[in-house]
Amino acid sequence: MIRQLFHLIRDKLHNLAKFGKRQPPQVSEVHQTHQPPQPVATRSPRRRKKTQTSVVPIPPTPQWTLEQFPVPPLPDRQRFHDFELPLSLMHAIADEGFSYCTPIQAESLPHTLAGKDLVGQAQTGTGKTAAFLITIINRILHHPHSGRRAPGTPRALILAPTRELVLQIVKDADVLTRHTHMRVVQVFGGTDYRKQQALLLDTVDILVATPGRLLDFQQQKLVDLGQVEILVLDEADRMLDMGFIPDVRSIVRSTPQKGKRQTLLFSATFTAEIKRLVEQWTQEPQLITIEPDQVAAQNVEQLVYIVTNEQKYLLLYNLITQQDLRCVMIFANRRDQARDLNDLLRQDGIRSALLSGEVPQDKRIRTLDEFRAGKIRVLVATDVAGRGIHVDGVSHVINYTLPDDPQDYVHRIGRTGRAGMLGTSVSFASEDDAFQIPALQEFLGIPLPCVQPEAKLLQAPDRVLSTKPTRSPRPHTSGGQERQRNHSSNPGAQRGPRKPRRTDTRTNPGNPE
Repeated sequence: MIRQLFHLIRDKLHNLAKFGKRQPPQVSEVHQTHQPPQPVATRSPRRRKKTQTSVVPIPPTPQWTLEQFPVPPLPDRQRFHDFELPLSLMHAIADEGFSYCTPIQAESLPHTLAGKDLVGQAQTGTGKTAAFLITIINRILHHPHSGRRAPGTPRALILAPTRELVLQIVKDADVLTRHTHMRVVQVFGGTDYRKQQALLLDTVDILVATPGRLLDFQQQKLVDLGQVEILVLDEADRMLDMGFIPDVRSIVRSTPQKGKRQTLLFSATFTAEIKRLVEQWTQEPQLITIEPDQVAAQNVEQLVYIVTNEQKYLLLYNLITQQDLRCVMIFANRRDQARDLNDLLRQDGIRSALLSGEVPQDKRIRTLDEFRAGKIRVLVATDVAGRGIHVDGVSHVINYTLPDDPQDYVHRIGRTGRAGMLGTSVSFASEDDAFQIPALQEFLGIPLPCVQPEAKLLQAPDRVLSTKPTRSPRPHTSGGQERQRNHSSNPGAQRGPRKPRRTDTRTNPGNPE
């Protein structure tokens, strides 16, 4: 029994081993002749058919010609075509659609393109920036420098009083040099020192600077002004007011002597001090004057509301909300007024931002970009911070307080009515500053309409307006800046005049006012 069980298990194991091996196919004895093994059919991978792609050559970009920028001649207008400017410069002018010259361009370019010194009396918004930039670019293109120049040795130097004006000049220069290989560099206080330092370690064609920071780099031997061919002093009167003239004198002395360089000086006013500077720094200059009334009244409708200090903020809020104003600049005389006004507007649901000397430079640049993009509805600014700002599409400028200097009034309202568009200037005249209206009218040469606000503009809105700004943390300012301790709850309250302070100092780069 056990033996039979053992044999049964052995046979099972044997059969399992036998069938586990691969056996050749069984054939019948009739067909036991030898046959070669048949190959096993395997599926070959499917080959992707190659497609013939024809390479289309990219046609070369056709060279731009003046025929692509036709501008008909007019008897009373000057064309840029008439000056025989380099083609690359004309290409940039055509890109911007500048068909005819502004008055200061038409009067100044014949002299500056010929290499003569020039003194121009004009404000921002007249086209003077393009006038001196075209002169600089034309000279550099017509007189290319042979060989490689040392780093930090500009061929043209432009001095401006504020960082905002420097940034605007550089922006315009980048536009006009887009079809050239020129390198434009900016240096100014209140921002990253090392980044600007690195920019000067290469060749510089056009250097745009504020005086204090430029002197810093000169003292470090990073800038050599001994090869400057064109020197531009923009807003010389403002540099004089800010106390920059000693620095400017030092900078001018480090450039070639007058007669060996071309000097272009622009000023809104010509005081005795400015005339003395003109005599020292220029040689037989051509004098060009653009009357202030031409600038102020060209595209701007001006209106003055007679109000009390207590009515000012209610009138401002109703103007913005009832007329649905979307791109507005509001000017105040002092930083504390501007700061309080901005806080009140934000508390009452209006998207606003502050632009004053106590705001860090990086934030000021971001604020301007957001204002241009429409993310900010209202920009509250002081005169120094707002000077030189170019933002297209500003519909209204509101003078919350009338400026002490009529020139500041012209600069303020020049922020609207730009690029051929119409603008509106609204000024609030209260018991504190209404006495300045006669001097303004005399300076402008035109009467200013002074009216009482409509009843609806003084009507209390549905919501309760803020009466006192909630103090937000003050922006960080460097040591040495004068702090304003006596803040008024009413942004319209006036103080006595203060001594103007310089901006962009080397010891205090964060204080542009």
